[in-house]
Amino acid sequence: MRQKILLVEDDVNLAFVVKDTLATRDYDVIHAQDGQAALRAVSGGSYDIILMDVMLPGMDGFTITQQLRRQRDQTPILFLTARGQQEDRIRGFESGGDDYLTKPFSIEELTLRIKAILRRTQREDERPLSFPLGSYSFDYDTFTLSHIMGDVTMTRREADLLVFFYQHCNKTVTREQLLVALWGENDYFKGRSMDVFITRLRKYFQHDDSVRITNIHGVGFRLETS
Repeated sequence: MRQKILLVEDDVNLAFVVKDTLATRDYDVIHAQDGQAALRAVSGGSYDIILMDVMLPGMDGFTITQQLRRQRDQTPILFLTARGQQEDRIRGFESGGDDYLTKPFSIEELTLRIKAILRRTQREDERPLSFPLGSYSFDYDTFTLSHIMGDVTMTRREADLLVFFYQHCNKTVTREQLLVALWGENDYFKGRSMDVFITRLRKYFQHDDSVRITNIHGVGFRLETS
């Protein structure tokens, strides 16, 4: 079955080239020209990946992504943008994006990025669906971390990070292992974003001192339970 892509891009000429070229590589591409059209497209169907321009009329790509994540839509998102500043790249990951490709780009690089994200997504589908951690329990289907003090609904990135830690519980994992497994490469900006997600995970476990994510200086991290 052809994989389905939503392309959110206001540059009609660029959208035509991307859509036409990806179609020759066996992808089914739907084009949305602005944020509202993108939200309607997502509400009306499912996609394997979204290619999201950042500079859009009315609602930028970061805002659209945040809205989709609040609606618990976890479709992988690859940002396509001329904005390559450090702050924008970090904001893109923190808003819920999976990768970032700066314009101008080649179709070959775009195709490789798409394939890498889809491979990671398919591998992540083999993760455990639920498990206990101390006095908490986690359900991947709903991204819910449950505790007697209250439940937390995580983002997909937070949930994937927690699952990776759980799969290596009480073992040290390097920063490179985490970045390659979840972000596809050991990249500075992705590393900055990962640190933010780890800080959030620590806060989620504040009600149980027996669950800790410990820094291993100069190496990485360890999820510890006792």
